[in-house]
Amino acid sequence: MKAVKQGVGVRGFFHVQIMEDDKIVGDSGWLKNQVTNLGFNQYLVSALGSIAGSKYVSHVALGTGTVPGAAATTLDGELGEAVRKAVTAATSSGSKTVRFTATFASADSFVTATRNISNIGLFNSNAAGTLFSGNTFASSSVATNQAVNATYDIVFS
Repeated sequence: MKAVKQGVGVRGFFHVQIMEDDKIVGDSGWLKNQVTNLGFNQYLVSALGSIAGSKYVSHVALGTGTVPGAAATTLDGELGEAVRKAVTAATSSGSKTVRFTATFASADSFVTATRNISNIGLFNSNAAGTLFSGNTFASSSVATNQAVNATYDIVFS
């Protein structure tokens, strides 16, 4: 019997847009992410095996820091756990992609003064939790009257 070779890859992409009066005033474009070691272990490996302690993406965070390293568990310069946003997850039948979306609305006061944001990450909780993946984008100024829309795709190939 001949063995079947099959490679499986996991890639992630995110897109951050700053909105003001329903107009895009800042756009990161689509950028690649970095899945952390615990992201692979606790969110993918453990979840597939229904192993105790497995985690599922439920929230997105923004920050002012650098790219998370492979061993990172938190997002550098996170704006604060209190401002993490719950994600809506969606996929289609036969798809190898899960899409997470969230909006940081100005009415939610996720920033209380103009801030520069430069990184994004996915978490399993609105408080504490473990970073699944994240990355940086060109530092962008966001004001209290602006919203941020985040879209995050995880693609299996």
